Amino acid sequence: MKANSPLAFFVLLITWAQIGVAADFQITKITKTLISTPEFSYGGGGQYRINQRDRWLEVEVEFVAAPDWTDELTFKYYILFNGSLLTGEVTHVNIPAGRENRSVMYISPLALTRFGNNRPITATSCQNIAVQIVQQGAVKNELSLARAPVQWFATLPQISGFVLNKNETPFAPLYWDRYEQIKASGR
Repeated sequence: MKANSPLAFFVLLITWAQIGVAADFQITKITKTLISTPEFSYGGGGQYRINQRDRWLEVEVEFVAAPDWTDELTFKYYILFNGSLLTGEVTHVNIPAGRENRSVMYISPLALTRFGNNRPITATSCQNIAVQIVQQGAVKNELSLARAPVQWFATLPQISGFVLNKNETPFAPLYWDRYEQIKASGR
């Protein structure tokens, strides 16, 4: 019994540490939506119409942050779309404590057409989504849209470059107060 006591204590400490880490950040909701490209009017240039039938895939994540302020968090997105695992990440900075923090990523209409094999895109084309919160290289939380084992995406071939952060899309100037600040390039 005495030989097991140090081991039991060590296991208990690890469990407490894991509970504490998980409590700092928690993903509470993942939402996927097919949306049209925003239209803007401006003077001084040509006016070009966009195809309003084309849709972007918007993936929004709501999360809770417990620390008063967090300098930096990276969100890794894994989107299983029509059998292809599309990946991307965004780093947010200056994150306040709260229950209604949000991150968002997008897949363009052309990428959806490419990976949808030129077939009409529907809500079921996106089979699953997993998002991880990473801080200083450590995964702090993970959630999948559909029920699946943890890191279900780990054994699938990943395709990067098609999941875009808000600043890389026509949605960049919209909803500044809704989403967490994105880390500028080169910082």
